Amino acid sequence: MKINKQDILKALETISAPGEGQNMVESGAVTNVITFGDEVVVDITIANPSLQAKKKTEVEILQTIHRLVYEKAKIKVNIKVEAPTKSAPNVIKGKSIPGIQNIVAVASGKGGVGKSTVTANLAVTLAKMGFKVGILDADIYGPSIPIMFDVVNEKPLAVNVDGKSKMKPVENYGVKILSIGFFTKPDQAVVWRGPMAAKALNQMIFDAAWGELDFLLLDLPPGTGDIHLSIMQSLPITGAVIVSTPQNVALADAKKGVAMFQQESINVPVLGIIENMAYFTPAELPENKYHIFGKEGAKNLAEDLQVPFLGELPLVQSIREAGDIGHPAALQTATALEQAFEKITQNVVQEVVRRNDDLPPTEAVKITTMAGCSAVKK
Repeated sequence: MKINKQDILKALETISAPGEGQNMVESGAVTNVITFGDEVVVDITIANPSLQAKKKTEVEILQTIHRLVYEKAKIKVNIKVEAPTKSAPNVIKGKSIPGIQNIVAVASGKGGVGKSTVTANLAVTLAKMGFKVGILDADIYGPSIPIMFDVVNEKPLAVNVDGKSKMKPVENYGVKILSIGFFTKPDQAVVWRGPMAAKALNQMIFDAAWGELDFLLLDLPPGTGDIHLSIMQSLPITGAVIVSTPQNVALADAKKGVAMFQQESINVPVLGIIENMAYFTPAELPENKYHIFGKEGAKNLAEDLQVPFLGELPLVQSIREAGDIGHPAALQTATALEQAFEKITQNVVQEVVRRNDDLPPTEAVKITTMAGCSAVKK
């Protein structure tokens, strides 16, 4: 059968590229169509660099042509990623941190989903892989990283760097750490307004001797508030990782977290979603999985939002116990947990590499105040 090019274009008008409101033809995503007998070559350009977006686009094209044009057509889809021109580099002078290659924000829309636990285990796993890693505990009102790294009683020392006094981060398990928890008593509540919290964060970011780092992980507080804007105002963030449990109430907030980073005025690439507490396996029944909080909720959310799914972590008592005694579970060798954290960390690194290859640097966000209201712009 001889396939007509116009029939192919007509079929492609029924689907849209990821993130595009218009169909593939109207949006210009289809750059070329070649037909020869029953063979079809379709060239597509999309803005979303994730593997999920590429795969979904390819599958939709194949299925649509087979369904609407010819079910036995031999189809080749060439997908090119082209970043939007609106994401041009705009590095704010004086706001970057010399020596730090990638800044990854770890966030959650809801508290209690294990965001700090995931951050700690990502950090030690990256360090085990040979990367130079740091954590900025930006959860001003509930800092927990010092507990998880068994450095509660440590204090950052002052060091001289190029004639200036800087804070030397506390280090354990090969990870450099700064947290507001180092400067407050364990039973002391931090009761600060936004500007005061932002000032403390800026001091830990720019008045610290971080040295050379491949990754600086930001453990953000839950929600989408003033601290998040302050961080994104201060730093050009490489990308964000969202942590959620599978339950609907957590997924609803995780969706808001993704939406915050994807706002046009913020435009921080979302590297993916991690599903924590995905299932429970009792020690006496190691082959059984009980989905206490629901099944694959975060995975389905990632597919719906067309962002990468980075992996799942089980609900295991030893993860909590390891965090409580200051020895992250990923440090345990030859365990299923170590393998789970390694897989997720490898996916994060892969997405960072892909993001840096396919997209320009993230812009630091400019924040202005007008008539008592905060406005976010570039």
